[in-house]
Amino acid sequence: MKPVFKNLTILLAATSLSGLSISAKVSQSEADRLGNDLTPIGAEKAGNAEGTIPAWDGGITEPPVGYTSGMHHPDPFANDRPIYTVTAQNMGQYADKLTAGHKALLNAYPDTYKLPVYQSRRSASNPQSVYDFTKRNATSGELVANGNGIEGALLGIPFPIPQNALEVVWNHLTRYRGNAASRTTAQASPTRSGRYTLVRIDDQFLFNYNTPGQTEENLNNTLVYYKQNVVGPARLAGSLLVVHETMNQVKEPRKAWTYNVGQRRVRRAPNVAYDNPGTAADGLRTSDQLDMYNGAPDRYDWKLVGKAEYIIPYNSYQLHSDKVAIKDILKPLHINQDLTRYELHRCWVVEATLKEGTRHIYAKRTFYIDEDSWQIMVADQYDARGELWRVSEGHSVNYYDALTFWTTLELHMDLFSGRYNAGGIDNEMPMYNFDAQLTAGDFTPAALRREGHR
Repeated sequence: MKPVFKNLTILLAATSLSGLSISAKVSQSEADRLGNDLTPIGAEKAGNAEGTIPAWDGGITEPPVGYTSGMHHPDPFANDRPIYTVTAQNMGQYADKLTAGHKALLNAYPDTYKLPVYQSRRSASNPQSVYDFTKRNATSGELVANGNGIEGALLGIPFPIPQNALEVVWNHLTRYRGNAASRTTAQASPTRSGRYTLVRIDDQFLFNYNTPGQTEENLNNTLVYYKQNVVGPARLAGSLLVVHETMNQVKEPRKAWTYNVGQRRVRRAPNVAYDNPGTAADGLRTSDQLDMYNGAPDRYDWKLVGKAEYIIPYNSYQLHSDKVAIKDILKPLHINQDLTRYELHRCWVVEATLKEGTRHIYAKRTFYIDEDSWQIMVADQYDARGELWRVSEGHSVNYYDALTFWTTLELHMDLFSGRYNAGGIDNEMPMYNFDAQLTAGDFTPAALRREGHR
């Protein structure tokens, strides 16, 4: 059975964006649905008819009793147990709720891969200021440069009532992840036998689009400032990267610089984009797969397939727990599925097909985007022959100290090689700092040079 796709605003189930002529703005009466029958950022507030997806009641709005800043976030649903488990043997019962990638993984690893499915908890939430600006953006935000940039939106979701595929993608790119954040995480790419080396990475983010008091005039066309520092193992340590992610990437492409340890020099890095290999990912992740998808959308034609219910990773607090060791997560072929949590949620489904005359190792991509957070939860990537090649998952939690729903572990699983890349591992690391005191000056080539010489 094929899923029934529903768009709650208008049925544009096959909107292609090889050329863009649809105005993104909606009427004030349509925007007034936000906070009423729609959540403040555009999801359907009501549950589904079967009762298997509940109504959204605001999500998690405060930490649980006993939480203190700096802790790994305790699981607010620790007493939940799986309702059922999808396996290779019973997957036919749930076929209409499974992504193509999950079906492929169940078939590829029938003895070990499974999806433990829990009660659906609509935990995603954001600060009230994000909701307020989202409602404003609904009547002013618009796509420009054939969908490769946005204008008229700031500090909230730009297109809470999306009318085409690129609006959905831009909602993911601009979703709230705090104002500034720093983190230390680990990355690993296990062999088929399960052997791996942990790569330790320090990241800093300044979400310029979400900076309080920000204006379009002061935005300087910059969506996000990002700095990456590889701190281990020793053979990789000292590699530094700074990226300025632009909002209109046709007007001004992404700017990036790297610090070369051997030469002790900072150089421009124009290739840190698209399908350039991701840092220390052993060729299992592209640059534009960090954060599940990032960067300019100009190499693809985009189609909004619609919205449907899917079993996706959600509320992955076990994978986030400091009571769980990294070695207990990373296993041969795939991670330890006993530590995962999947739930039934409504997802926007977007397809990206490579444009003629452009290049990328992925000829087609399908994204499954959570309606409550605009976080990409699952992505299927196809090769030039049309074969499903890699499956990505964004195991996410509500960081309730910052009111942001974001990944705690990103997986990119290669069906051909039987290997995977796991990024964002934070179990044995200091917890994210969402109060990082960062400015644009911390993300300049000069700052990169100073840090590299330390």
